[in-house]
Amino acid sequence: MMNSLTRSITYLLFFLATMPAFAQTGSIGGIAFDKTTQRPLAFVSVSLHQTGDSVLVDGQLSDTTGTFRFNGLKSGSYFIRLQFLGYNAVESPSVNLTGNQHVDLGRIVMEVNPQFLNEVEVTGQQLQSINRIDKQIYKADQFQAAKGGTAIDVIRNMPAVSVDGQGQITLRGAQGFLVLINGKPIQADAATILSQLPANQVENIELITAPSAKYDPDGRGGIINVTTKKGADDGFALTANLQGGLPAIEDYGNLESQQRYGADVTVNYRKDKWDISASANYLRNDNAGFRDGDVYTIIGDRKTSFPSQGERSFDKYNYGGRFNVSYTPDTRNQLSAGFFASHKFQDRLADIHYNNTTTDVKTGTVIGRSQYFNSNLQRKQGGFILGNLDYTHTFRDSSTLTFSTLYERANLYGSTLNRNIEGSDTVQNTVSTYRNPLDGFRGKLDFAVPIGSGLWESGYQYRRDAQDGRFVYEVREADETDFTVIPAFSGEVVAVNQIHSVYTQYSGKSKKLEYMGGLRYEYANRDLQVRSLSDDDYQLNLHNLFPSASVLYTMDDHWKAKAGVSRRVQRTSNFELNPIPEREHSETLEQGDANLLPEFIYLAELGIIREFKTGSFFTTAYFQDIKNPIQRVNNVFADTILNRVFTNADRATRLGIEFGANYNPVKWTQLYLGANLYQSTTRGMILDYAEERENQAWVYTINGNANVQLTRRFSVQGNVNFLSARPTVQGEDSRFLSPNLSLKHTFLDGALTALVQWQNIGMGILPSNEQRITTWAPDFYTTTNYIYEVDVIMLNLSFNLNRLTRQLKLPGSEFGEKEF
Repeated sequence: MMNSLTRSITYLLFFLATMPAFAQTGSIGGIAFDKTTQRPLAFVSVSLHQTGDSVLVDGQLSDTTGTFRFNGLKSGSYFIRLQFLGYNAVESPSVNLTGNQHVDLGRIVMEVNPQFLNEVEVTGQQLQSINRIDKQIYKADQFQAAKGGTAIDVIRNMPAVSVDGQGQITLRGAQGFLVLINGKPIQADAATILSQLPANQVENIELITAPSAKYDPDGRGGIINVTTKKGADDGFALTANLQGGLPAIEDYGNLESQQRYGADVTVNYRKDKWDISASANYLRNDNAGFRDGDVYTIIGDRKTSFPSQGERSFDKYNYGGRFNVSYTPDTRNQLSAGFFASHKFQDRLADIHYNNTTTDVKTGTVIGRSQYFNSNLQRKQGGFILGNLDYTHTFRDSSTLTFSTLYERANLYGSTLNRNIEGSDTVQNTVSTYRNPLDGFRGKLDFAVPIGSGLWESGYQYRRDAQDGRFVYEVREADETDFTVIPAFSGEVVAVNQIHSVYTQYSGKSKKLEYMGGLRYEYANRDLQVRSLSDDDYQLNLHNLFPSASVLYTMDDHWKAKAGVSRRVQRTSNFELNPIPEREHSETLEQGDANLLPEFIYLAELGIIREFKTGSFFTTAYFQDIKNPIQRVNNVFADTILNRVFTNADRATRLGIEFGANYNPVKWTQLYLGANLYQSTTRGMILDYAEERENQAWVYTINGNANVQLTRRFSVQGNVNFLSARPTVQGEDSRFLSPNLSLKHTFLDGALTALVQWQNIGMGILPSNEQRITTWAPDFYTTTNYIYEVDVIMLNLSFNLNRLTRQLKLPGSEFGEKEF
């Protein structure tokens, strides 16, 4: 604790020492506005000039709300010029700035150039990535293979992101990261929340790898911000998407046929000061599968081997509805409220054949053999209800005050049915059931004000989630008629997490240098009460500082350099803390650790950016230093059962370099390539094993995408995602490959789009969509190859009335889906 505190104070002192003094200078700001639609315009080119000689003083782009501001201006006379493709350029009246004056020009109205109202055939393609001081921004539309799917199918294409066969998402090799939806933090498990957001609604993906202090410090890898689509059309607009899958080409002999279909619809109505949006979606996405495993355990002189093979398939669906209303009485006030209700369901069927052999380790003599069939059905589902309320006020000096709240009620429940069958007799039947309702709340207050040559921001946030779980494990043996509750595997777990945090940060620009630095203080309390064989109460109280600093230097029109550092925390979930064992299937128990500590991480990065006429690229070197890395490890529970538990290792580090590039060699072709290479090291004492474990290896990922516009309305796209083998503290996860191909044709001037997708191309040649997980210790070895369905053919139809691309400020799950 003292070591971390010392480092945090050092970063703070460095920031304070290097931060420029608050000069008595003024500022000029305003909002770029569309005259026809009466909506703000994002990413407008704004330049500041001296009155008289029109000398250029500075330039920038308006943000996503159309807002711009030039800070650190000396006394003098200035005017603003706005330019945007498709609009007539416009200049503001002259402004005479004196002393520490802050001038707000309000709305600067821009009109569409009449030439652009006529139909224009575009044969080129827009560049699809933008680099900022603290993030990279990628447009979702460039990834056609994701259409009809979910946000996971979009983000798997990012250069630093990978998704493996188990659905685990990693950012720069780290499974933990914070998810934002339209800038709003989500406490849910990343894979769960992103799997409920349709890809058709995603506008951009932002990778924030060195986050500033104003963001929650959650997530060892950084932040992924998903922004939904935005637009400016007045009146009524509608988009609808339909999806269906052809019958499975390879079903691995699974008992049921896979079903794949879905639909989503979004309507929007905006008039004057009101903006109302609503959407609904349903997605059924089953997956066939097969698993092939080999395991042995050693207890004393007995070695038991139990290789297995069989079905491992998924039935999955989710549906939900969202509603949002925004009221903007004037340019200085905005009020919005949202409501979200959804349901998520998943069945995982594992019908496995076991062939057990027990031998004497010393002599090799076979002691016994047995064969049996294990049928295991794991079902989990959850209903979610969320509501949010947000208010923003802008003062005359362009400072802003924002108040946000979110409340969530989740009903989480499920069961695991496990039967061991020898011949035609059920020799053991077990049932695990749980109910885990949850309530969560978040409230925050943020204030921002222009000071000197930059912007000072500060705020307070309170978070609380409470979960009241009941877990029951029942067994019925072959000679029994009733189920018996097993107390050692049953009980109640009540968890309450509370976090108070305050932050302050300053950001600005001085000629070619952009800078940002800040500090966040946080008090976190975790109270875990377990009622099982005994009553136990586990408390954890933490005080922490989270410093951050970033710089971006523009060397010339083409080259930029950036650097950043921040401290993060990867918090424990209630699932990881739950110490009551759960019989997941025949050979595995799952169990948490009530004393598990959160991870604390220092992130540092240094990179360069190159922009040129036909594309851009960036490369970034980074380092992660992780204290108390949370590991999921195995130990021997019984001769044919491994206990899978969560524990803390001592240390983990990652040293790597990532690369991303967009390139248009000709107008009708666009190429994208992302790659990430890092060395991963994890070490520490694991469970009761006598020696410290250390595992180290090089890991790399490659994400490539090629889009060819063959005609004005027809295009072909291919993409591939590859993840190499990577180490764990006890073993290794194998490589994972996913190639895809899509064909797209538009009709009715782009209002109707047909898309054919060929997902996880295998053709009996490529080892696509399968992954082997291997772990070992002195007394056990286990390796399992998980094989998932390949050569999936999907058909998609998208209809766009009035070209809806409006930004949907929709609430997302903060707490409940984290425990799904």
